[in-house]
Amino acid sequence: MRDAAVPIWGSRTRNRFAAVLGVFLAAMVGSPAARATGLSAAVSYLYESVSINPPTARSMTVCYGFVCRRREVLEFTDADRRTLTQIMAAGRASAAAERAAVQKVVVWFDRRMGPILGTDKRVAKADFRYFDDKHNYDCWDTTRNTTSLLLVLQEWGLLKHHAIGDPRYRGNTLVLQTPHNTAVLVDRATKMEWVVDLWPRGYLQPPDVMTVERWVTED
Repeated sequence: MRDAAVPIWGSRTRNRFAAVLGVFLAAMVGSPAARATGLSAAVSYLYESVSINPPTARSMTVCYGFVCRRREVLEFTDADRRTLTQIMAAGRASAAAERAAVQKVVVWFDRRMGPILGTDKRVAKADFRYFDDKHNYDCWDTTRNTTSLLLVLQEWGLLKHHAIGDPRYRGNTLVLQTPHNTAVLVDRATKMEWVVDLWPRGYLQPPDVMTVERWVTED
């Protein structure tokens, strides 16, 4: 069942600052939840910070409405698993092919949940200035949702060439770069980090997939 849109924080500005600070503190000192689930402290904090459970092989909490103010449980059906397995099978040959398959999985997720949430009306780079939070994700939502989806793929044994990295952040007011965060894959062979970033793209558009090194320079 869909929860009511109840703000978790008093202000969006405080929330963004607190969330970034919390991730770094969690990464430094760790947390009981992270140790219990086997997730890194930074990934675990994505869920702790908005009081939701990490995904399982059967379901994940989908966040929307900005900073997970609205949420819906996606329970994976047998048909969902067959579809995602087929999509990922096309990426077994190489790391690059696997990243392309992950893009298709994220598009599948967008199509699967859009009509249920109303996010089939969502726009690229949505934030509070659009005054339409109930139809949109902010970058905190897309980071949580994409990370969750990647964790499910990992749980199902569908990631051959990549592990799941900690979320990455950027933002430099000196060069007018706005704060932003994203989910990350790590190439097992090269250890190179790759972002999987849905927020800059509109409904059913493939997420950005690029190296973290390049991503931190973008606006």
